[in-house]
Amino acid sequence: MGLGFGSKEAGSHAVAFLLGAALPTALLFLLASDRLGEGLSSISRSWGNVTVSPAGDDPNEVLFKGLPELLPKVAMEDRTVIITSVNEAWAQPGSLLDLYLESFKNGEDIAHLLNHLLVVALDARGFERCKAVHPRCYFLNATSTDMSSAKAFMSPDYLELVWTKLTFQQRVLELGYSFLFTDCDMVWFRNPFRHFPVYADMSCSSDDFKPSRAPLDQPLNTGLYYMKSTNRTVAMMKYWRAARERFPGQHDQSVFVKIRRELVSKLQVKIEPLETVYFGGFCEYHDDPEKVCTIHACCCVGLDNKVHDLRDVGADWKNYTSLAPEERKKGGFKWTYPTRCRDSIGWRKP
Repeated sequence: MGLGFGSKEAGSHAVAFLLGAALPTALLFLLASDRLGEGLSSISRSWGNVTVSPAGDDPNEVLFKGLPELLPKVAMEDRTVIITSVNEAWAQPGSLLDLYLESFKNGEDIAHLLNHLLVVALDARGFERCKAVHPRCYFLNATSTDMSSAKAFMSPDYLELVWTKLTFQQRVLELGYSFLFTDCDMVWFRNPFRHFPVYADMSCSSDDFKPSRAPLDQPLNTGLYYMKSTNRTVAMMKYWRAARERFPGQHDQSVFVKIRRELVSKLQVKIEPLETVYFGGFCEYHDDPEKVCTIHACCCVGLDNKVHDLRDVGADWKNYTSLAPEERKKGGFKWTYPTRCRDSIGWRKP
């Protein structure tokens, strides 16, 4: 006796049964992994149960034109990219972008990470300057505001600039890529990835780290943070951006600090602060060049002040790494005090 069905009606019932059995299996397979990709959208198109806009009608394809094609060229094997953002003022010769890129070349075995660095330009002139010094640049034309000049801290244009980067980062996560974002007013010394806890959805730098504090009690600074591409982090980014309306006139970091407990309680994300001995800044740093990965020009107002004090830090590092090993072991190293930056905010030791 054959296994074929004896009628069209029986055949249609069999097909319906097989389809009904296959769909939950496919969905369970996809949902078992928290990585985002194109799996769900492709299932939806093939089964016809969800209306999917034609590719040409997707606003993301207009706003982020070319990004899906660019990311695979920049990403590491684990689909991680390093991201920083600039405008024309920060990309000028001798300004922050030059210091940032140079630090990779002078750092300890991190020059290869430049292959995975995507510099996001927020204006056309910044984009042209970026292309002159780095092969992987992306022009994010996401706002009508002129982003080319240096922006006064907390001015409307400044706020637009810092919030624009979140739009881009959300799209990177949606495309299935994890990222390490750092502000461009920073210098690198060592590979930071070994210091990101594997269990955290987001690892974030801190202005003043104390081990005795609970993680969410640390003063978080979004000048550097690593985010895995998961359903939770996409929801987190959407929640963060939407919270801007609840706190008008405030920048992204201030809003993030205000909602961090909501993100944990409502979205079940895991946020882990990073120690300043590895990820220092002008708010708090340690005179330990054997551990430091990055130093950020936080607690600083004014582009010229940032450039001046970061240049001193870069020179300190080059002087230290030029010493013979026995000279390094003698100790006594100290970073040049960031006088101009700390004076710009009237900084006092906490």
